[in-house]
Amino acid sequence: MPDYKEMYLTLFRVCEQAVQVLIKAQQECEEMYIDANNPERISLLEDRKSMEKLFLHAFS
Repeated sequence: MPDYKEMYLTLFRVCEQAVQVLIKAQQECEEMYIDANNPERISLLEDRKSMEKLFLHAFS
């Protein structure tokens, strides 16, 4: 019989690690933006579309 508790805990730990990676990446990008010598308006929508394509490709 599968050990559902262990399966749940494993999934939970990996999900938490994924969230932490995303938070760290966001913070690094925010710092890059703040530190930029000549910050200009950026299009987050275009970045989002490319990230969605990357995500869908990685998990398909």
